Amino acid sequence: MFIDSHCHLDKIDLSPYSGQFSEAVCAAHARQVNEMLCVSIDKEHFPSMYQLIADQPTIHASFGIHPCHVEKAEDVLSEAELTKWVKDHSKVVALGESGLDYYYTKDTSELQKESFTNHLRVADQLALPVIVHTRDAREDTLTLIKKHGGESGGVLHCFTESLAMAQAAIEMNYLISFSGIVTFKNAQELKEVVKAIPLEKILIETDSPYLAPIPYRGKKNEPKYVVEVAQCVADLKGVSIEEVAEVTSANFHRLFSQARSS
Repeated sequence: MFIDSHCHLDKIDLSPYSGQFSEAVCAAHARQVNEMLCVSIDKEHFPSMYQLIADQPTIHASFGIHPCHVEKAEDVLSEAELTKWVKDHSKVVALGESGLDYYYTKDTSELQKESFTNHLRVADQLALPVIVHTRDAREDTLTLIKKHGGESGGVLHCFTESLAMAQAAIEMNYLISFSGIVTFKNAQELKEVVKAIPLEKILIETDSPYLAPIPYRGKKNEPKYVVEVAQCVADLKGVSIEEVAEVTSANFHRLFSQARSS
């Protein structure tokens, strides 16, 4: 069994499935992708996202504000607001995705830091993990996690950073999640990170509908393609794909412990 630990199911292309979301889910199940974590990026689209997956017992949800959606002060949700959003939705098993993005939106860095800090504090209070987006913000990301992160840890999703950053995050009880990017031919440095860190610290994801893995690069991504990510990790680690499936699934349930009963 595989788990797609990070996807945006409200944004995937349903045209191959006659517009039927349930058929897309069945396509994933047919490839033994039996669980998925549907990740929030803003509060405006969260209700419709949540409604889409509400009747799917093997699809879990997160709630959070993506750093690229923190454009003004009103976009920074208070700790009380974040807590209410989480507690009002029983399928939510994590905070995020939150974090810092200085590649696209460095001019809002102070607002991003405030938003990320609030996510980390609420996650600590609720004993939930945090899904972290980080790009070109290594030092600030690690500093805030160290200062405000809780014992429940979290995950650096769609990881594209350095081995040193991965190791620092792992020391703070964070997992490292790899997407289809790891299959790309120009991702040699990232492949070395996979080789260097223990399989017990790894998750796999699609980040659907983005970043489809080889051989589907350039096409719309979807959860069933997480199998290709798993195969790449298996090849790099010199283990079977079955072992990758088993260990990453166990890692997922250890981190997102609420997913067992959502």
